[in-house]
Amino acid sequence: MKQSLQLRMGQQLSMTPQLQQAIKLLQLSTLDLQQEIQQALDSNMMLEVVEDESTSLNEQMVVENKVDITDRMSSEGSQTDMPDELPTDSSWGDVFDSVQMSATSAPAGDMPDFEAQRSKAVSLQDHLDWQMEMVSFADRDRAMVMAVIDAVNDEGYLSITYADIYQGLSEQIEDLEEDEFYAVLHRVQQFDPPGVAAESLQDCLSIQLGQLPEDTPFRSEAIDLVKHYLDLLAAQDIAKLIKRLLISEHKLTETIALIRSLEPMPGRAIATGETEYVVPDLFVTKVNGHWQVELNPNIAPRLRVNPFYSSMIKRADNSKDNVSMKEHLQEARWFIKSLHGRNDTLLRVGRSIIARQTEFLEHGAIAMKPMVLRDIAEELELHESTISRVTTQKYMHLPNGVIEFKYFFSSHVSTAGGGECSATAIRAFIKELVNNENPVKPLSDSKMAELLKEKGINVARRTIAKYREAISIPSSSQRKRLL
Repeated sequence: MKQSLQLRMGQQLSMTPQLQQAIKLLQLSTLDLQQEIQQALDSNMMLEVVEDESTSLNEQMVVENKVDITDRMSSEGSQTDMPDELPTDSSWGDVFDSVQMSATSAPAGDMPDFEAQRSKAVSLQDHLDWQMEMVSFADRDRAMVMAVIDAVNDEGYLSITYADIYQGLSEQIEDLEEDEFYAVLHRVQQFDPPGVAAESLQDCLSIQLGQLPEDTPFRSEAIDLVKHYLDLLAAQDIAKLIKRLLISEHKLTETIALIRSLEPMPGRAIATGETEYVVPDLFVTKVNGHWQVELNPNIAPRLRVNPFYSSMIKRADNSKDNVSMKEHLQEARWFIKSLHGRNDTLLRVGRSIIARQTEFLEHGAIAMKPMVLRDIAEELELHESTISRVTTQKYMHLPNGVIEFKYFFSSHVSTAGGGECSATAIRAFIKELVNNENPVKPLSDSKMAELLKEKGINVARRTIAKYREAISIPSSSQRKRLL
């Protein structure tokens, strides 16, 4: 086969650096966007933040007033100097209080950030370590206690079995007896919160029941039920429980009520994680009967090109410094343009979503309309992938809470009238039916399908089961209650 050269002409889509930057900013969350802007400010000398001139002027006036007041007070000697003698009708506390008040008083703008001064959240591990320090343990026992505490997870359970902890300790501690280990384990299980360091739910409930006073009504029946018939209780098999425990239905009801008063996850009573806040990208408010969508002005600072540095660029100069300044100027303009494009696209998509989901804002999730990304893309004449980037990790502040953009998009099912119903609305219907059902005789999936059919929504039993599991609602047999 003979080799030859051929010339072909064709078109190929290539992403310019400007387009890549615009796409990157579009898909960033609010926190990631703030970090990206800060990096751009640190790396590009042409970029600067637009400061509010009125705010800076007010701050300057406050500072000048503080200086004048301080100078006047120091010259008079009435507040900064200690008086030699007190007036007849005064006390030393009055002077000290006045000095303290004048020293701590500050304008509202200079108030400290109390949120930043919060104490560190106490974890379950710290709580258990503190209790260990309060008890006098021998060195040998302390090593076992520390091993048990290290194996406790945030829910209060052991992440490994008793046998695994004992095997690991037997390799570190000489002549460790199994009875010795379990004696120390039981001491840890008496720590607060009740039921901590348990291997399973059965052990956790048994520990809590064991710590109750012996004269607690139905305590012995509850211990017997938890140790031997917890699986029957989970299956709500009332007949077998009555037969196995040899008690009446009334006593069984009281026994189950005692078990339900226990804490299945003891760790959540102590472990408190750091609060995570969601910064909304858009604010949705109702003004004069119309819903308005506005950008959150605090998600990103206003940027501009530094006029001082930009004026130093010489057009005909090809020196290294001048070329570098030109590149920074072009990058700054691209970045500001991409940031404006992101905000404009975000606002357009938000307004389009709200225009389609006004019934949701008025009546809740039951009135949610079916909507997919293609609907918004066709309306705004954008690509579907662009809508996907805009709606990822973006949030709206609505009168009923902060909701992610993705929440408004869901599949649909057909209705009896030939229309469509959103899957979100169906899940809301299911939750409403479950909340209003009789706990003694809960609704089955087939019954809920029939009730929805009466509303004109054609949903199969399998679909009900799928949506019910998606919102973590157990089956009718598991929802059945005696009380």
